[in-house]
Amino acid sequence: MAVVSESLKGRHFTRVADWSGDELLRVLDLADDLKRRLQAREEHHLLPGRTLGMIFQKPSTRTRVSFEVGIYQLGGIALYLSAADLQLGRGETIKDTATVLSRYLDAIMIRTFAQADVEELALHASIPVINGLTDSAHPCQALADVMTIRERFGRFEGLKVVYLGDGNNVCASLMVACAKLGAGFAAVTPPGYEPEDEAVRIAKEAGGTVEVTHDPDDPVSGADALYTDVWTSMGQDEQREQRLRDLRGYGIDSGAVARAGAEAIVLHCLPAHYGEEITEEVLYGPQSAVWDQAENRLHAQKALMALVMR
Repeated sequence: MAVVSESLKGRHFTRVADWSGDELLRVLDLADDLKRRLQAREEHHLLPGRTLGMIFQKPSTRTRVSFEVGIYQLGGIALYLSAADLQLGRGETIKDTATVLSRYLDAIMIRTFAQADVEELALHASIPVINGLTDSAHPCQALADVMTIRERFGRFEGLKVVYLGDGNNVCASLMVACAKLGAGFAAVTPPGYEPEDEAVRIAKEAGGTVEVTHDPDDPVSGADALYTDVWTSMGQDEQREQRLRDLRGYGIDSGAVARAGAEAIVLHCLPAHYGEEITEEVLYGPQSAVWDQAENRLHAQKALMALVMR
């Protein structure tokens, strides 16, 4: 079994940008090993007796189940903390919450709205804080994404990842991860839906080949991986009809897959809205890696926890 290095113990994981390419690779290497051991039914209790607190201000299927099952498989336990059950919902400061929870827990995973809240929690916590999603970043999803890409191709160098749709938190985190690991990245969005300038800047400064375009056809040709996400995320319901109009033509259907080529894979972080950003035919088609990608949330997050939790 891979040796768990001590040098990442105590680290926060709030943004992909804060970790080097080598550090991301260490997570992926351990994730591969833990996935193999789980499939072989080999015990891997790397975190016996540890407790993970999971703060949810946004609901989730994959985030909750993968973290809760993951810490259990590592020998620890998870504690679900709904925002409605915490004093945060009654005006307690993030600083006070971080200070108290640090006395009870071994790590905190938080899924919330503002990235600034996660950063403030990490600033005041004496235990690792893991970002389970914010409006501007989804670093744990990016880990699962790049794990899946490497499983399929065995490398990052020379690959072209094309993201179609809304240049949202998923797009931004994956763009930076690809840049740090050596894969090229193209974000294909309608005008006004481009990824945040900061994410593009960070990716380029990391040495990444990054393209942002409004042409939904040209970058798809020769892509190794096609990626998309829902067009209307939580909190955007009032904009749904406008977003559907703006994003039409920026999804993944059988035509897009054919333009990419027979060796390309299709990725989607789920949940999917069939007939909008992706078709059911593609999601369940022979080039889909979506279900491996969803499973890899479990393995990548287990590796992350094993590396950062003391």
